[in-house]
Amino acid sequence: MQVQLELPDFPVRLGWETPLSDEDFERAAMESEWIQLERSKEGDLIVNAPAGGFTSNGNSEINFQLLAWWKTHKRGRVYDSNGGFFLKDGSCYAPDAAYVTPEQLKGLTNRHLSSFPRLCPAFVIELVSKTDRRKAVEAKMQDWIDNGAQVAWLIDPYKKSVTIYEPTQPPRTTADEIVPGTGPIEGFHFNTTDVWSCYEIES
Repeated sequence: MQVQLELPDFPVRLGWETPLSDEDFERAAMESEWIQLERSKEGDLIVNAPAGGFTSNGNSEINFQLLAWWKTHKRGRVYDSNGGFFLKDGSCYAPDAAYVTPEQLKGLTNRHLSSFPRLCPAFVIELVSKTDRRKAVEAKMQDWIDNGAQVAWLIDPYKKSVTIYEPTQPPRTTADEIVPGTGPIEGFHFNTTDVWSCYEIES
């Protein structure tokens, strides 16, 4: 007899009558081997599936470019998609890439940085995947700005576009090959073509 499992559409959002404490959430997130956990400002758990091949490759390229820029000055820190951050609205999100300024790191200890830092990165990137719901990911981008991000980029490899979010300004979308960084990432020149190529199969 063959049993067929019906898997849910990811990401899955789970509501709790009593939201997990920061400590319990962090322990659950760090001990999860097959899924990535985030927490909404309402206290719901957001369960994300592992990245597919295209998305994983795209994430690698994005982080490579951000890290290469960081190495030109080596100030602050760059984080990949495994890094979670506790935000002031009670949520805990893990962006696909992030940059934290040296000013934000000032005063933090080894203990602070070995767990989920309680800060909002100055710059965050979210990469759209096939399982993402557009309205949900756009709302998440606004959450980043509301929590203190100076710049947030939503990279959509399927539309080949980058939507830029900044405080007090409406989101703007570009399809340029080179996207220049502003504010905390001044001097960063992001090459979109190298990311789009991660979604192509070599013949």
